[in-house]
Amino acid sequence: MNGVTYVSTDEELRQFLEFPYRHYNSSDRWIPPLMMEQKKLLNPKKNPFFNNAEMALFLAEKNGRPAGRIAAIIDHRFNEYHSSKTGFFGFYEAVESPEVTRLLFRIVTDWLKERGMTRLMGPANPGMMDEIGILVDGFEHEPCILMPWHKPFYNDLLLGAGLEKAIDLYAYEVTDKTLNRERIDRAVQIVHKRISGLQIRPVNLRKMKRELKIIRHIYNEAWKNNWGFIPLSQEELEALGKDLKMIVDTKYAHIAEINGKPVAFSIALPDFNQVFKRMDGKLFPTGIFKLLWHKRKIDRIRTALMGVLPEHRGKGIDALLHHRAIENGLSSGVYSSELSWILESNVEMIRVAEKIGGRRQKTYRMYQKEL
Repeated sequence: MNGVTYVSTDEELRQFLEFPYRHYNSSDRWIPPLMMEQKKLLNPKKNPFFNNAEMALFLAEKNGRPAGRIAAIIDHRFNEYHSSKTGFFGFYEAVESPEVTRLLFRIVTDWLKERGMTRLMGPANPGMMDEIGILVDGFEHEPCILMPWHKPFYNDLLLGAGLEKAIDLYAYEVTDKTLNRERIDRAVQIVHKRISGLQIRPVNLRKMKRELKIIRHIYNEAWKNNWGFIPLSQEELEALGKDLKMIVDTKYAHIAEINGKPVAFSIALPDFNQVFKRMDGKLFPTGIFKLLWHKRKIDRIRTALMGVLPEHRGKGIDALLHHRAIENGLSSGVYSSELSWILESNVEMIRVAEKIGGRRQKTYRMYQKEL
């Protein structure tokens, strides 16, 4: 018996949440996320994304066993900003069955069309500031923090369900072996000579409210013309700030200022996925001890957020921010840095990544379909 269930009970929500943990049980590259964080992500009372969005969750069954899951999402802020009627899909996972994936997407498109949507895009889990994209290249590498890993057959299943590529997102890796330190040191000196009054300072965690205001302004100005952008709301930023404060390390989080005025920022995070892979998604009862123990052994960071005000682009400030985080990492036993994600259309950022020694390691894909 095959079918799809609309998730409406606590038991169905539990099955929805637990599906990936069973689905990837034999995959040594998938990193189990903390279950408590996944619950918070889907909880409208705890995730400010749902202040302006609605979502329905669905579970697929094949031969009496769970076979897939998906969410149908309407982000009203996205549609208002882009003057569109776009519905999103998210949290997609499925067994290798074209029938199951076609069924999941038929349910999602029906739900979205009933609510007036004319276009489908995704995955966004649940929003564009969360995990997005399907891994289509680089399966041999473990994902960095807040980045997904998927079964290699997902791209074929999605294309078979009538979706097409919207855009690709790249992850670049810089290591102590690929980093051209001589070249980047010269570039740093040149930038400082060209821009008088330029200073790079660490984010001040004791003045987080002020720092978040700076980051939000720069982010919204820097990204406003990029694909898929919507302005970062105050509520989303405050929630993001609470989460980041727990894992951010000021050696890797910086703000660039010219004569005291903020013009750019970069937030790189220690790759806690190196710890989470040992915790099986559970923080309690023993996971907290594993977290504290293995935290000392993290040797990779990921630049997750970066922005340069438009009038200061092309001056090398972004390279300086990368340089500061990487150099601080090397002096602390961190030998690898991932820059992700970078839009395939963001030629300037790709050029910066390659100039400092970055090599494209993974490709994630966003999909779309007219309804």
